[in-house]
Amino acid sequence: MQKITRGLVQNNATRIVLVVLDGLGGLPVNGKSELETAHTPNLDALARTAACGLHVPVALGITPGSGPGHLSLFGYDPVEFQIGRGILEALGLGMEIRKTDVALRCNYATIENGIIRDRRAGRIPSDQSRLLTGRLQAAISRIGDAEVSFAPGMEHRFAVRFRFPDSLPPDAALINDTDPQKEGLKPLPPVGETASARRTAQVAEALISQVSGVLKDEKKANYALLRGFSVMPHLLTFTEANGLRALAVAVYPMYRGIARLIGMEAPEVGGDVADEIAFMKTRFNDYDFFFLHVKKVDSYGEDGNFEEKKKRIEEFDVLLPRILELGPDVLIITGDHSTPALMKGHSWHPVPVLLKSPYVFGGLCGGFSERECFRGELGIFPTTSLMPLALANAGRLKKFGA
Repeated sequence: MQKITRGLVQNNATRIVLVVLDGLGGLPVNGKSELETAHTPNLDALARTAACGLHVPVALGITPGSGPGHLSLFGYDPVEFQIGRGILEALGLGMEIRKTDVALRCNYATIENGIIRDRRAGRIPSDQSRLLTGRLQAAISRIGDAEVSFAPGMEHRFAVRFRFPDSLPPDAALINDTDPQKEGLKPLPPVGETASARRTAQVAEALISQVSGVLKDEKKANYALLRGFSVMPHLLTFTEANGLRALAVAVYPMYRGIARLIGMEAPEVGGDVADEIAFMKTRFNDYDFFFLHVKKVDSYGEDGNFEEKKKRIEEFDVLLPRILELGPDVLIITGDHSTPALMKGHSWHPVPVLLKSPYVFGGLCGGFSERECFRGELGIFPTTSLMPLALANAGRLKKFGA
């Protein structure tokens, strides 16, 4: 899709806002999904005049991770550009990444007698995570010929960078996650698929052992699960592909990392969703495109907490008028994937989306929900088509052909 739109892009003064309610889509519990159950008068009113539909981040039946989900939203084919979460987390935390580096995203976890009891160590506070990560950095700076660097993230998350003395081939990161994705199981050993990856896996195996030694007296965060081994990819910047000056407003590091990977400006932003919107307001005259990320909808979906996920959607609905007051020419509200509380994780279900601009039919949906969006004018479409739709509705695409 980028190959077509790149040659058609034209500049104007329009503003596009993309709001990503992470993990927005759900499934019915007692007959209704989280979005259907939530009291969302502002979203419903907007949907009644917007173009609505459902988008598919990767392909029908394929469950996307957050990285592929967001890349699709930004117009990048997630199958062509398979990017590990380690790179995204490391970039989001401000780590410099070179061609000599392998980055990985880690979870503090609780382990007893070799069995994982809590994959997220009770979601320890970020301040505690920062202290623990400092201890690890003080104790572990080199394994073999690799320099080892740590960066604390939000709650139980942190990033690690292995810096080798020579440039790495793309297959150096072909290593499985050590997180089995379920409590009550043993961690998986890191196994490299190629000779280059096996070199990295040896460093990872030693890291696990040394981290466990440093954290052995901790009650909750006494182990590290390694995820998203990755090397730096090569791809067009968002500005090159779409002709847009872009600002990312995201509290969680991984989503800043995705934005930085494609050349968006992504400053560190703290606080809640209201603070994010307030920050966007201060920069609204400086950019053409704004990516606003809302995390907690997804977090409670992964926890299987239907009620709290519903409440996070309702909290955003209350704040929606503050975004509308900015007067974006195109406003898109959607998710990067579905995270039904019923499934306690990401799922393959298409994601509801609304697109508000002067150039849509509207009037087809009675509100904003999975079932209502099924009736909308956009139908069910690939997520990579969302950016061309945004550009077209902003008057930023010229006619194709004579």
